[in-house]
Amino acid sequence: MRRAIQLLLTVVIVLAVVIGFRWYRYVTNAESPYDEVGIELNSRMPGPINEWGCVTLHATFANALPPYGCQDSADARKWR
Repeated sequence: MRRAIQLLLTVVIVLAVVIGFRWYRYVTNAESPYDEVGIELNSRMPGPINEWGCVTLHATFANALPPYGCQDSADARKWR
């Protein structure tokens, strides 16, 4: 039983690292703000992490329309 819990914990940690790296790579090194996987990951991040991601994307793509998750609630054409 202990071995199963250890394996499950290892899988969860590896999955969190892979997802976190993929999100960080999207936010900091994206060629386009419209990468589907990156948008989905960023929109599901907790509040402060999502805000940092949106600010970083906005700094890189200031003239582009904001992706889902970074849109202003009043006007979807503006960054929040």
